[in-house]
Amino acid sequence: MEQATSEQREEEKTEETDEEREEGQNGSKDDGQNVGRIEEIQGVVVEVAFPGDLPEIYNALEVDLEQFGEEEGVSAGTGGGGKLICEVQQHLGDDRVRAVAMDSTDGLARGTEVRDTGGPITVPVGKQTLGRIFNLLGETIDQGDELEVGERWPIHRSAPEVEDLTPTREIFETGIKVVDLLAPYAKGGKVGLFGGAGVGKTVLIQELIHNIAQEHGGLSAFCGVGERSREGNDLWLEMTESGVIDKTMLVFGQMNEPPGARMRVALSGLTMAEYFREEGGQDVLLFIDNIFRFVQAGSEVSALLGRMPSQVGYQPTLETEMGQLQERITSTRKGSVTSVQAIYVPADDLTDPAPASVFAHLNATTVLSRAISEKGIYPAVDPLDSTSTILKADIVGQEHYEVATQVKEVLQRYKELQDIIAILGIDELSDEDKQTVQRARKIERFLSQPFFVAEAFTGSPGTYVKVEDTIRGFKEIVAGKHDDIPERAFYMKGTIDEVVEAARGESSEGGGGEGNIEQAEEAVEQAQEAVDQAKQALEDAKGGGGDGDDDGDDDEDGGGGGDDGDSGDGDDGDDDSDDDGDDDSGDDDSDGDESDGDDSEEKQDEAGQ
Repeated sequence: MEQATSEQREEEKTEETDEEREEGQNGSKDDGQNVGRIEEIQGVVVEVAFPGDLPEIYNALEVDLEQFGEEEGVSAGTGGGGKLICEVQQHLGDDRVRAVAMDSTDGLARGTEVRDTGGPITVPVGKQTLGRIFNLLGETIDQGDELEVGERWPIHRSAPEVEDLTPTREIFETGIKVVDLLAPYAKGGKVGLFGGAGVGKTVLIQELIHNIAQEHGGLSAFCGVGERSREGNDLWLEMTESGVIDKTMLVFGQMNEPPGARMRVALSGLTMAEYFREEGGQDVLLFIDNIFRFVQAGSEVSALLGRMPSQVGYQPTLETEMGQLQERITSTRKGSVTSVQAIYVPADDLTDPAPASVFAHLNATTVLSRAISEKGIYPAVDPLDSTSTILKADIVGQEHYEVATQVKEVLQRYKELQDIIAILGIDELSDEDKQTVQRARKIERFLSQPFFVAEAFTGSPGTYVKVEDTIRGFKEIVAGKHDDIPERAFYMKGTIDEVVEAARGESSEGGGGEGNIEQAEEAVEQAQEAVDQAKQALEDAKGGGGDGDDDGDDDEDGGGGGDDGDSGDGDDGDDDSDDDGDDDSGDDDSDGDESDGDDSEEKQDEAGQ
């Protein structure tokens, strides 16, 4: 009986295995899902065979990791319950698709079952997303309360139609002088912060988030794409302390995540921001740090997918991928999405294909310069390289446009003169050029500004400068109203009033300024008068005692000896120590005269005193 029972069990297992194999071959299960099996794994790229219908491009595929006993914490691309999410990228033929995993593929094996979800990756949208941190799948990673998910939107969406777009003709005040004056941001436009490693892109983005949240209110979305996890953590803590976290949603796929996650996290954050534009009719701010990592992740994935690389090793689909992302960031009749994007510039080369592909999509470019950061001027914005499409008199106003143009003219002239100064020196310049150089150096330093988010490092309280104060300050400098103030007074100040106050403070404390210069000039004049009086007294004394000379020479000889002190004897090399100088008949009269003059001068000095 026992043997029969064991044989029956083995037959049942064999029947179950055959049924499973048939189901896998037919590509269907009882629940009607499309099921395939993994055929090949290369890094984060997985090839899956679907005997039934092939999933569409960008469809999400699910791999159940519980069958491997690998139930771990929620990561970038593992759905709740230990599921690995992959996204279809290519149809290869022969019932095969090639997909990119959104998390590590460690532990996967050939023959593993894969389910087609029937649609793209979706993320939660709505008010419940505010104040929370998500990964690219829309799962919370802030260890907070469980999210009540209502509506979900797919991360792949088409851009708004042309007839729905609205032009951007309104300036967006940031409170940062160099930005508002020379490269103003457009409300509902796209802004790029270009810079190499360590010149201050992330700090500038954090300052913009702070200023906009504090001064303007409104909703914000932040996408951390392939950057440092520490910076994301700091940002969340700062937002929580300042109380603006309740108006912000954060989506992170940082540099420790696989390329699939870094490639799609920007789309997830954008989708959450689009909801408030489309459904809420609100003006939303979208911050992305860093767009270059989005391109970099696409390059990694492209190589694994077997595509032939394009120039400098980037993916051949670079412009297409960038266009699909950027064209969705726009203003419509319902609302606007104003985007500020940090773009890393490899080797400080703005002609690199990655940053160059972004230029065409932007309304304003803020270029951060290493040369300016080396001078200690922060924000290290290059005022001549930074541009804006709304810096026009009919948009920003005539006064703003004229002041910005004059400032650029002064800085451009200074740049042209730097070679001459380096070779010949500043003294060789004309008076007009010297004045231009002085004003340009003051403008350079006045473009610096203490940031709120950098108070812990600089020790200076941050400042928010309104556009009208910025225009007034630079207008006065260009007009020469503050030519008497030393250039150090302009460094790390907010408004021009702070500069004037600092210069007055230095003057009163004896540290410089116009008052001190006048005092010094008076002291020099008094000293000169005293010297003149002493010389006159000496002349008078000489005139009174000149008849006492033994040989009747002019008083000038005696005076000359007096000027030289006792060097008269030493110059001739004589041993003549006789005061009268009459013993040596072979010596010149001048020898005796000098000695005689010495004697008579001492007497004259005594008489004068």
